[in-house]
Order: sequence, then structure tokens, then C-alpha cells
Amino acid sequence: MTVLRGLPGFETLWDRRTTIEAPDGLRIELLSLPDLIQSKKTQGDKDWPMIRRLVEAHYLRHREEATEAQLRFWLLECRTPDILLEVVHDHRPLAATLASERGLLALALETGPEQLEFLLAGEERAERQRDREYWRPLRSELEQLRRGASLE
Repeated sequence: MTVLRGLPGFETLWDRRTTIEAPDGLRIELLSLPDLIQSKKTQGDKDWPMIRRLVEAHYLRHREEATEAQLRFWLLECRTPDILLEVVHDHRPLAATLASERGLLALALETGPEQLEFLLAGEERAERQRDREYWRPLRSELEQLRRGASLE
């Protein structure tokens, strides 16, 4: 895969990468967490629980000493109603600023977890639809190439 929907090219992704070191000293280069989250916003049923869990784990690890960048990330990507409500309530001005990017942030101040779960499901449906629309012409092109190759 040379292009990831919604993400910049390789050079930018490489500049934003995360590097981890294994116990044996092996260095492993990975997509940054925000880029990984974006890459998982697909039609795949397995991707959405993974997005939720990755953001939850990041929040639980860093919430005591959160940077503004981390707060922005959680506000824009969190899929767990209770955590999202907590971050919105604790950081109202930032949530209000980001509401233009993620509309449900404005509603999160006025709603409970059940309603927020419903809004999050709507976000997921819309993102899955965008993924289907993105891949539709590419799948068609691949199908035409496959048919052409089978005729030769």
C-alpha cells in the first residue's frame, strides 16, 4: 500500500514516526499514534475497537501530565464516552475550540454517555462511508486491470 487514505505521503509520515527499542536493542520504526489511528479509520470491523483501545491506553498512560497536543488528540479521536466526557469537562475551552473540527464536542457538554455513544456511532458510520467512497473507483480500476490481464 503506497497511499493511506487521509494521510500525507511517506516522507511526512516518516518524519512523524515513533521509534521503539526492543529489549535486544533492535530499533523499530512505527507510524505515530495519530497517524496509526487515521490509517485504521476504514470499513473494517476490527479497526474500530482497536482505535478505541489505542486512544484509551494512551489516555490512561498520559492523563496525569498531559500536554496540549495530547489533549487535542484525545478530544479529536477518543471513542470512549466516559473518557471523552471527562476530557471535555476538564478542558472546556479547548473542547469548544476544537468543536469546529469535531462537532460532537459541542454536544458532549450537554449530553450523557448514552447519547454520546450514539453520536460516536454516527461518526463511525460516516467515516466508513468515506472509506467506501474512497476505494470505490480504485477497486473498479483494479477490477478492469484484472479483467484485462485475464484476457491476454
